[in-house]
Amino acid sequence: MRPKLIRCKVSLSAMLSTELLTFYRQMAQRDLTIVDLETTGFKPPVARAIEISIIKANLEDGIQQQVTHLINPGVRVPEHITRITGISQAMVASADQSTEIWPACLPLLETGIFTAHNAAFDYPFVKAELKLQGQTFHKPSHEQFCTVIFSRLMLPDLPSRSLPNLVEHFGFEVGRSHRAGADTMACWLLAKMLLTEVCETNDAELLQRFGKQWLPMQEVTKIFGCKQAIAQRKLHLAGLEPRISGRSKTLMYQRAEVERVFWETQGRQTSLLE
Repeated sequence: MRPKLIRCKVSLSAMLSTELLTFYRQMAQRDLTIVDLETTGFKPPVARAIEISIIKANLEDGIQQQVTHLINPGVRVPEHITRITGISQAMVASADQSTEIWPACLPLLETGIFTAHNAAFDYPFVKAELKLQGQTFHKPSHEQFCTVIFSRLMLPDLPSRSLPNLVEHFGFEVGRSHRAGADTMACWLLAKMLLTEVCETNDAELLQRFGKQWLPMQEVTKIFGCKQAIAQRKLHLAGLEPRISGRSKTLMYQRAEVERVFWETQGRQTSLLE
């Protein structure tokens, strides 16, 4: 019998597979606010948003609304951004000012689950842009849904979960990638497909699929709730060897094996307390 584990509100990266299954089945019942931004760079507020698209949708009713705006932030659009997105300086120069766009978008953004393909990129930009307009925007982690993180669980065998590659893989007909309208629609189609699958697939099959995910050492440490050196020692003593990934030489461990060691460790600690 598995030892009972009491876990308070934890970040998504620290959740076990059973907790993730509960979380995503809850997402399937919620109203989603899907957001995509095109920007002049990677870090706000130095970089600014030049296009936004928002879709309001849920699994039961589908898409209720989509709005898309080019934005004139009053800064230069770098040439490499134009090459990627097709958005030129002339296009944003004739667009509405950010002071007009963001207050109009705020009521849409405040409702529903904030959803994006790489929410860690889009969410800080939205917060920063609204802050420049004197507005406060906050969505706690349980009110955010990142389809990159979700696709790593649901599609562990794919070599890439980038949105353009997923669009190509699934044949989504959404238009040119790296434009906010197309990318927001692609994010919705991906979320719809995978959330529907979560609702229609049994627990055992989903948990087996989740277990194939490769986790970076940073996330493994969060699951164990200890320092990295201690977590690595536990994995090493259990006979687990990491996979080395990418130029950064990130240590990666498979979720199923990490959770097996986690529960064994919890079991030994429970035995010592009895």
